[in-house]
Amino acid sequence: MTFGTRLREAMDTRGPCCVGIDPHPALLDAWGLTDSPFGLERFCQTAVEALGGTVAVTKPQSALFERHGSRGIAVLEKVVSELRGMGSLVVLDVKRGDIGSTAQAYADAYLDQNAPLAVDAITASPFLGMGSLDPIVSTALANDAGVFVLALTSNPEGGQVQRAVTQDGRSVAGAILDAIASLNVDAAALGSIGAVVGATLANVDENLDINGPLLVPGIGAQGGTVEEARRLFGPVIHNVLPSSSRQILAAGPDRSALRAAAQQLTDQFAALRDPGPEGALRADRFGD
Repeated sequence: MTFGTRLREAMDTRGPCCVGIDPHPALLDAWGLTDSPFGLERFCQTAVEALGGTVAVTKPQSALFERHGSRGIAVLEKVVSELRGMGSLVVLDVKRGDIGSTAQAYADAYLDQNAPLAVDAITASPFLGMGSLDPIVSTALANDAGVFVLALTSNPEGGQVQRAVTQDGRSVAGAILDAIASLNVDAAALGSIGAVVGATLANVDENLDINGPLLVPGIGAQGGTVEEARRLFGPVIHNVLPSSSRQILAAGPDRSALRAAAQQLTDQFAALRDPGPEGALRADRFGD
């Protein structure tokens, strides 16, 4: 099954929710753990046990493992393997983007399903030119994996590049979204190439109908809300995969509290896909 097909199935059965596995030093401290490979492993063990069996998608932030060196990478390999074994699709947040053989090496590291760090999908940066991602995209498709391409990020600096106007009058983000749509044109259920679009944007003028998933970070601690998602994504809300990290992880280390926090996010976005009055009521209760 393609990544897009697996993702659609996961969102339909487990609900539309992506939880970031982001072991920030402050979170380790809040959980009573040391900022060390040992604390990292304990943190991840709890998160995996709490979320791996219920959440559709988990998204480890690679940099927060890399900062612990080889022992941190060893923890990341274990986390990825265990999450996938429990049925959660794993999107590795690495935001890779390079050219030629280096781009291919990144693709081989994460998307070749025989690699030690093989995942279901990765995030990638297209700002060396969308064509620079060709090795990553082709490797993903050959391995039934996926790629989430940065398009409209919510950081204030992003607009300097993403809202810049190209020679044909489109924004850079618009050109990227159009390129993604062309890669998904023959997908039946859901394309395997998605876009990253922030939940805290003031507006989106670009066409988000890419026949692929929209990974939407920034829900919760960064200020993104369900109501804003309803406004921003409207007719493509069924393709939105909301992502929250700190707001959910702050409920730990109690496993049942972590599951409850993730379930709340799942319920609210599932309600947006339910056009009936009961669904709208559940959506309006986000953050209660």
